[in-house]
Amino acid sequence: MFCIRYIFLVELLICFVYDSFMLFEIGRQIRCERKRRKISQEKLAHELGMSRSTISQIEAGIVREIGVRKLIRILDCLGLEMRVRSAGSPPTLEELRGDA
Repeated sequence: MFCIRYIFLVELLICFVYDSFMLFEIGRQIRCERKRRKISQEKLAHELGMSRSTISQIEAGIVREIGVRKLIRILDCLGLEMRVRSAGSPPTLEELRGDA
């Protein structure tokens, strides 16, 4: 029983760390593009009907919950898109070159 609990806790921790990293990376990309376009968090939040603190939390990767629709609206407003691929697959040539 101890072994099963330990494995479950390790898997849960790995999922949490992986998910946290993903949120941090998504937020980092959003922040970089917003700054590149010289848009303030306040202006972006106003355009999307969100609070500045929500934008800040998303960019920092510490938002508690974010709906897919809200995330898509942010990405669309900044001219970004999200891609889905198999976990653990190597990056594409475009991703390595920075074209993606």
